[in-house]
Amino acid sequence: MATSSSTIGASMAAIILLLGLFTANLDLTGAESVGVCYGMLGNNLPPAREVIDLYKSNNIRRMRLYDPNQAALQALRGSNIEVMLGVPNSDLQSLSNPSNAQSWVQRNVLTYWPSVKFRYIAVGNEVSPVNGGTAGLAQYVLPALVNVFNAVRSAGLQDRIKVSTAIDMTLIGNSYPPSAGAFRGDVRSYLDPIIGHLAWARTPLFANIYTYFSYSGNPRDISLPYAIFTSPSPVVWDQGRGYQNLFDAMLDSLYSALENAGQGGLDVVVSESGWPSAGAFGTSVDNARTYLSNLIRHVQGGTPKRPGKAIETYLFAMFDENQKQPELEKHFGLFSPNKQPKYNLNFGGGRIWDVSAEYNATISLKSDM
Repeated sequence: MATSSSTIGASMAAIILLLGLFTANLDLTGAESVGVCYGMLGNNLPPAREVIDLYKSNNIRRMRLYDPNQAALQALRGSNIEVMLGVPNSDLQSLSNPSNAQSWVQRNVLTYWPSVKFRYIAVGNEVSPVNGGTAGLAQYVLPALVNVFNAVRSAGLQDRIKVSTAIDMTLIGNSYPPSAGAFRGDVRSYLDPIIGHLAWARTPLFANIYTYFSYSGNPRDISLPYAIFTSPSPVVWDQGRGYQNLFDAMLDSLYSALENAGQGGLDVVVSESGWPSAGAFGTSVDNARTYLSNLIRHVQGGTPKRPGKAIETYLFAMFDENQKQPELEKHFGLFSPNKQPKYNLNFGGGRIWDVSAEYNATISLKSDM
């Protein structure tokens, strides 16, 4: 049967549009699993309303907020941004009292719900019983966590707002190879009841994972390409799994540690990850750009141990914060305080309409090769 060239052209255009939409949606799926941490330790940062607008204009759909800053919560009303709200470490002792926890949730969560889309509450950040700076707070984490959970549950929101805590990787005693990951023996009495509660509540553990600090602390054994996702081939083989980047190896060592602690079904949300652009060994704008852009793409695909599932990840941080110490801590921002981007990062915004040149669309599945 004869077919006119105009019909063929229309059919091709329709196919190309569908391919473009499919490709864009692949990209959006990964980007949607990535949020950005909104730290405020700077004296030159924009007002909260402008910050929320900056999130929205860059299609950043998730935010980690470290404390219930009222200006930020007001600005978040109606924004449709999903929020991980922090209970500061300084509040942990108070919230180990159930009445105080109920008041905290009422004042900082229920007052704003549902116009603010709370996704998580992070009760404490990087508390460790063996870290001198936070060791005295460790005894309060579990009671505060349970009390905040109960306050959320009493409002009927336990399936909408998950309550957890954020750890750092210093709680891991062995991380190599990833399949042998295990928590330090001297943190098990602290951590085991916490992850037991999280498993019961079907809530992920939050973990701050920085390949930068592993690399900068041991550049003899850890290469820069392995740390920033640019290694052309696997660097580590472990039980038939090839590890081409350090991020996967660190996260899988945490999964193994959870398995070894009897909680292998627990999910992990990467509550911080980033790379500083200045201030210390291994820092540069190029290294930070490479790490962040590759991380955004990479987390949509899972790890060798848990493939095929996007890893919810929060980039640290939205801005350079000039009141932090030491010096490198001032340079983790994706944006400068004047709201100018330091890097060209793609969070998926607008891509759904960005179809390739007519008749030349192709599907390209991203890889880290």
